[in-house]
Amino acid sequence: MSVATDVKTLVIDGINVSARADQTILEVARENNINIPTLCHLDGLSDVGACRLCLVEVKGSPKLNPSCVLKVEEGMEVTTSSDRLKHYRQTILELPFAERNHVCSVCVANGHCELQSLGQSQGLTHVRMPYRNPQLEVDASHERFVVDHNRCILCTRCVRVCGEVEGAHVWDVMGRGIDSIVITDLCDPWGESSCTRCGKCVQVCPTGALFDKSKVGSPHPKYPEFLTNLQVMREASREGL
Repeated sequence: MSVATDVKTLVIDGINVSARADQTILEVARENNINIPTLCHLDGLSDVGACRLCLVEVKGSPKLNPSCVLKVEEGMEVTTSSDRLKHYRQTILELPFAERNHVCSVCVANGHCELQSLGQSQGLTHVRMPYRNPQLEVDASHERFVVDHNRCILCTRCVRVCGEVEGAHVWDVMGRGIDSIVITDLCDPWGESSCTRCGKCVQVCPTGALFDKSKVGSPHPKYPEFLTNLQVMREASREGL
């Protein structure tokens, strides 16, 4: 039997690994218990490389590459941890803290926030950039949920889960650059939108930007792992299994 031509061999942090040609560096690293921090990535959703936190170094390339969208190539030599990467990741994490209003002590997601956890794990102790302190709205028009744009980091998880899994396509992004915000329908209030009330967007939100009204004042853990199981079931039903 001939060896499959779609199998690639590469080196990640000095470890020889093999992978399928359609896999990304992030997927292969996690299969081999090599940690690469992520924020916008979530298993079961398409990758967009929005947060840039998963940057890695590739030998022979002067630039840093987002591992969630970087396909494996034969003979690649990848570094996932270095002083250079640590510096860039800390700077990348400072940006959302400076751009919006993240005050952990009064946030419903305090203790269950991926941004907060990453700041701690990546050694972020302070923000060197000036805070913008934007005056953004809190939309509580929905009967069950709230969107607080002050906490949003524009990871687009809500947009992708609504379109790719729920199939409702309620969420989208309006504006450009630092002035972008997530919106429902044509910038309608959430409570007046075509929302199906499934709550998937709330579960996958990494911060306190989307939250359940019933959880205010109590621990507010998120359970994004449900999405992968749901995605598997949807694929199985499509294939008639």
